[in-house]
Amino acid sequence: MISILDTTLRDGEQTSGVSFVEQEKLSIARLLLEDLKVDRIEVASALVSEGEFNIVRNITRWAATSGHLHQIEVLGFVDGRRSLEWIEKAGAKVINLLCKGSQKHCSLQLGKKPSEHIADIRKVVEYASEMGIDVNLYLEDWSNGISQSPDYVYTLINELRDLPIRRYMLPDTLGVLTPTSTEQYCRAMIERYPDLQFDFHAHNDYDLAVANVYAAVQAGIHCVHTTINGLGERAGNAPLSSVIAVLNDHLKVKTNIDEKQINRVSKIVETYSGIRIPANMPVIGENVFTQVAGVHADGDIKSKLYYNELLPERFGRTREYALGKTSGKANIRKNLQAMGIQLDEKTMKKVTERIIALGDKKQMVTPEDLPYIVSDILKTENIEEKFIIRNYALSLTKDLKPLANLSAEVDGKIYNESSTGDGQYDAFMKALWKILDSMHRPHPTLTDYAVTIPPGGRTDAFVQTVITWNMDGRVFKTHGLDADQTEAAIKATIKMLNTIY
Repeated sequence: MISILDTTLRDGEQTSGVSFVEQEKLSIARLLLEDLKVDRIEVASALVSEGEFNIVRNITRWAATSGHLHQIEVLGFVDGRRSLEWIEKAGAKVINLLCKGSQKHCSLQLGKKPSEHIADIRKVVEYASEMGIDVNLYLEDWSNGISQSPDYVYTLINELRDLPIRRYMLPDTLGVLTPTSTEQYCRAMIERYPDLQFDFHAHNDYDLAVANVYAAVQAGIHCVHTTINGLGERAGNAPLSSVIAVLNDHLKVKTNIDEKQINRVSKIVETYSGIRIPANMPVIGENVFTQVAGVHADGDIKSKLYYNELLPERFGRTREYALGKTSGKANIRKNLQAMGIQLDEKTMKKVTERIIALGDKKQMVTPEDLPYIVSDILKTENIEEKFIIRNYALSLTKDLKPLANLSAEVDGKIYNESSTGDGQYDAFMKALWKILDSMHRPHPTLTDYAVTIPPGGRTDAFVQTVITWNMDGRVFKTHGLDADQTEAAIKATIKMLNTIY
């Protein structure tokens, strides 16, 4: 069994631009411990601020009433009683004591001899024992220490191992290890000190954090540190989502993590942190369970030939089949089947050709577009354009609010409205909502608005706008493509209107 310490709330918050407010930290703590079933969480650094103190105190109050108090850990420093008193007042029971894990850090940063630093650490551990606070020991810069000054590392542990230290944490502080060196150095620690408990803490400077976690566990480490979405200083830490997949599928070791909760928790942390999850990030990225090539969809239909152990259902997700210039009939058929639409082979060929043509123009084709493409090809009345925007005029004048005049036709009746707004599209939408209100029709909520402009494009290059809507709990996306950003947004909005009415 491998245990997980998640440090999203401490190390993850060191991501540039990330600062969780009190309710967000408490919410994430609950999600980590009760939904994901993480074994331990590191929630803060001592002495940071009064606000951080209040946050930790609220987390520990919740943890005490819910049976999680000893799973809450706080980073502290070799500073006599200062960090310990801060942690004690905040209600925490575990200090992760940060000491120097390399001789270079000890002599150049602290300006102390190893014996002096060891004496200072002993005092803090003894104080903690008197105060009823458990101690884990971070060996900061351990990866450089074990490679450049191993005698210092061994001396440090030899002099401290008689103390009540629960775990020795081995951080690759600067992200310099490789899988080979990680396994070598972790194995050396375990073989030299088989009676001690070690954690491994990876950083991702060379994009090797997950691989190094793999190597550490292979060497015999029984606890690894992660963050949600790989948040962390510089290039971040090992992402919990990828670590769990690798541990389960490649090393066949068990954890307590509930995989089905990973994607949901990752999305919540994405919202709180403001750091977007890359679309191609393993396990949790938007595109990672989307097949694009037509041959892949064909193989899946026939015998799930392009499946691997990373089944989306494990993580509360579903497999999708993208539509674009590499799509084949199998991709398209998969999407049509999901909508309950069946076509003969002749029509399928025409639909495929149309989608490939759109893909060549770099226009993204969504499953919601398929009914319109099919309708246009068949020239039938299967899907009618009931909501028609006849014309609109947008104006932008310095020192005046943008103005939109809009004319729409629905069921043969013409509606005209105008409105101002904070921007041209906002003015257009407010005029549109007036029309819908006059018709006594509900309108959806716009939940996301994304604009893509190809890098290096000309001034007349296409702008792609993708808008996410929520209509009575149904979430869907529409897109528009135009050389003008506002026009692209309006085209996406028109598609929305004819999707729901």
